Amino acid sequence: MTPARPQPAPRKTTGTSAARQAFIDAMRQVAATVTVVTTDGPAGQAGATVSAFTSLSADPPSVLVCLKADSRIATSVCGNGVFCVNVLPEDAAEVARAFAGAFDHHQPDRFEGIEMTATEFGPILPRATAFTCSLNHRHVHGSHTICIGDVTGISNAGEKPLTYMSGSFHIVRPQQS
Repeated sequence: MTPARPQPAPRKTTGTSAARQAFIDAMRQVAATVTVVTTDGPAGQAGATVSAFTSLSADPPSVLVCLKADSRIATSVCGNGVFCVNVLPEDAAEVARAFAGAFDHHQPDRFEGIEMTATEFGPILPRATAFTCSLNHRHVHGSHTICIGDVTGISNAGEKPLTYMSGSFHIVRPQQS
């Protein structure tokens, strides 16, 4: 039997961090699915476009989203204790722009004109793969609130997702062999 290899000690940090602009420039090269987080309940209905979304665990099924800490969506999610992550289909760039606030000056209700499915967690948007979640934990780090949600339901639309990278929307295509 081979002895277990010792694990390296955690690296000590010097307290400095990467330059902010270098970080932003590098992160622009990371493609992310485009999601709209929605919520509904006593703290009100809200929705916002979010790119910081990922699965966390399959046991139990859980996800995390990062929301700007002082935003309406973060306040509403924390107040309602529920949220819905809508992974947008590849042709939903206008929906993404609307929930990012691009049209707020002439259409303040981001849900206006969208045929959605109401749930107790927040609206499910058309043709989105959706994860309804109960807020399990939240943690504020820097400018954002990390929201961990226990997945209570899934609506798998089976659509190719819209992605975002380098300041523009992209579509996903299989690599040709």
